[in-house]
Amino acid sequence: VMSILLHGDAAFAGQGVVYETFHLSDLPSYTTNGTIHVVVNNQIGFTTDPRMARSSPYPTDVARVVNAPIFHVNADDPEAVMYVCSVAAEWRNTFNKDVVVDLVCYRRRGHNEMDEPMFTQPLMYKQIHKQVPVLKKYADKLIADGTVTLQEFEEEIAKYDRICEEAYTRSKDKKILHIKHWLDSPWPGFFNADGEPKSMSCPPTGISEELLTHIGNIASSVPVEDFKIHSGLSRILKARSEMTKNRLVDWALAEYMAFGSVLKEGIHVRLSGQDVERGTF
Repeated sequence: VMSILLHGDAAFAGQGVVYETFHLSDLPSYTTNGTIHVVVNNQIGFTTDPRMARSSPYPTDVARVVNAPIFHVNADDPEAVMYVCSVAAEWRNTFNKDVVVDLVCYRRRGHNEMDEPMFTQPLMYKQIHKQVPVLKKYADKLIADGTVTLQEFEEEIAKYDRICEEAYTRSKDKKILHIKHWLDSPWPGFFNADGEPKSMSCPPTGISEELLTHIGNIASSVPVEDFKIHSGLSRILKARSEMTKNRLVDWALAEYMAFGSVLKEGIHVRLSGQDVERGTF
């Protein structure tokens, strides 16, 4: 499995979650062993000029925080894009680290149907209107090279248009939304014959008092013999041991018992958040 994230240029530079995700990228029990980040960089984000949106030259500079290699590639050159993506995949598989592909491209029309980009980017859009679209540019090159004929190209376009038109026509007749069609691999038994989720009933999750006592005793003991621990900690562990003996539970011990019972079933538990390393709720 290889994780691929698709970003917009302004979001990549401007959303804190991107920076935070990079910092998770190499942490034990969090790492995906390298994510490929593909940035569709249309150079204006939403409708804001980069000089008004960020302080760095490139939107991808945030990836430098983990020294991820960043490939800037001209999206008008499909073969260069393919080459760079192959290199990125090889990098990820060889070094198990994040890598970024910055597709330097442009947005031919406005942000949405109501948006007239000439209002905010008149100079840029004068240039864009002169640009030959990438599909035509590449088709002309392949036809000139003799790789494909004009007829083959036109047939391929017509085939694609037909697929879209047929899907659009079918969509008008759809009366039922099948949730399972949108799931990658539906869990067997999760849906009924009509594709709707079955009513969820939860199996009992209780465990015996004997097991709770066992977990309580483990949680209030020191794993290594003759290990000198802080006197403050000794008091906490002693109080926890007393609670277990007296069949009392506070919030922290309840959490211990919950995690302990999951661990007893052989399930790896990775705690995250503030103060978890010192066991403070």
